[in-house]
Amino acid sequence: MTETTEKTPLYSWYALGLLMFVYILNFLDRTIIYILFPLIKKEMEFSDTQLAMLGTTSFVIFYTLLGIPFGRMADKGSRTKIIAIGVVIWSLFSGLTAFANDFWTIFFCRVMVGVGEATLGPAAISLLADFFPPAKRATVTSIYSMGIAIGAGFAALLGGSLSQYGWRTAFMLIGFPGIILGALVYLLKEPARTIAVAAESNYSPTDWKRLLTNSTFILLCLGYALFGLATNSISIWGAVFISRVHTIDIPTYGFWAGVLTLAAGIPATLFFGAIADWFKTKGWGRMMFGVVLCLISVPLWLVVLFSNNFYFIIPAAFVLVATGLGWVGAAAADVTEIAGVNLRGLAVAVFFFAVNIAAYLIGSNLIGLISDRLGSTMDPTMMRYALLVCPIACLLGGILLLIASRKRFVPN
Repeated sequence: MTETTEKTPLYSWYALGLLMFVYILNFLDRTIIYILFPLIKKEMEFSDTQLAMLGTTSFVIFYTLLGIPFGRMADKGSRTKIIAIGVVIWSLFSGLTAFANDFWTIFFCRVMVGVGEATLGPAAISLLADFFPPAKRATVTSIYSMGIAIGAGFAALLGGSLSQYGWRTAFMLIGFPGIILGALVYLLKEPARTIAVAAESNYSPTDWKRLLTNSTFILLCLGYALFGLATNSISIWGAVFISRVHTIDIPTYGFWAGVLTLAAGIPATLFFGAIADWFKTKGWGRMMFGVVLCLISVPLWLVVLFSNNFYFIIPAAFVLVATGLGWVGAAAADVTEIAGVNLRGLAVAVFFFAVNIAAYLIGSNLIGLISDRLGSTMDPTMMRYALLVCPIACLLGGILLLIASRKRFVPN
C-alpha cells in the first residue's frame, strides 16, 4: 500500500486538531496586543517606537533565540512535553500583562510570552510530519496553519469587543484559560519518529553545517522572511493605521478585521497548501506558488495604503490577508523536505528565526521609527509612507523565492 493511499489513523487527526487549537491560542495571545495598541498608547502615552518594542521586539528576543535550541530538543526529546510546558508559560504571562503598570513590566511579560511560544513551531511541525505521510505534509501543515488565521481573527474580534472593558480585562480573559490547554497537550501520545531513508542519509544529527550552507534553504528563508515582514505588519499596525488615518473606532475595526481575517485566512491556509502541492506535481515547485503570492501582494498593499474608498480597500484587504496567510503550509513543507528527517526540527527553527527576526524585530521597529520620524501622530497620512516598507519587502521576497525555485529544480 503506497503512502498516498495509506489510511491515516484517527488519533493522528485528533493530534492535528489539538495542535491547531494550540496554534490558535498561540496567535491569539501573540496578536491581541496589536488591536489594543491605541488604548495602551493613550493610557501610557507611548510612542510608536515603544509600541513596536512592546508588540514585537520584546516577544521576538527569546522567541527567536530559543527557537533553535528548542528545535534541537524537538529532534531528541519529548515534543509533546516541550509544547505543554510552553503553553502554560505563555498563557500565564499573557494573563499577567493585565497587572502591568509601566513599560518594562509589560515588556517582561511579552518576553515570557515569547519564551513559551518558542516551543511550539519546531516541535509541532515535527510531530505532524510523524503523524502523517509525506504526501500529505503541505496539506496537513496548511490545516495546522489555519490556527494563524483563526487566532489572528479572534484576536481582532475579541480584542475589539473586550476593548470596551479596558485592555487589562482583555489580557486576563484571553491569557489565563490557556493553562488548561497545556494539560491536554501533556497527555498527547508521542508518535514514533520517521526512519531516515537512504536518500536522506547525507543529513546526520551532527552535520548541521550542510543545512546552513544549503543555498536553496538560505534563499527560501530570506524570501519568506521578507514576505513575512509585510504580512505580519497587517496585524501589527492595522489597528493603529485604520484608527489614525481613517478615524475608525477600535470595536468597529476589530469586528471587520476579525471577519476579514477569518473569511480570507481560513480558506487560504486550508487550500493554498494543496495548491502548492499541485504546483509541485506540475514541476514548478511550491516556491513558485510563493512567488505568485508575493507579486500579487504588491499592488494590493498600494491600494490599502493610498485609497480612501472603502469599496476598494475592503476587497483588496481581503485578498491581501489571504496571500499573507496562505504561504505557511507550502513553506513548512519545503523546509522539512530540504532538511531531511534528522535535521527537521532544527530547520523549522532556523526558518522561523529568519521570518520572525524580519517581521518582529526589523520590520515592526523600522516602520515604527519611520512613523515617528515622519510625525504621523500629528499628520496621520504620513503613516501611509512608513508602511511602504511592506510592498517593497513583498517584491524583494518574490525575487529571492524565484531564484531559489530555479536553483532547486534545475539539474546540476
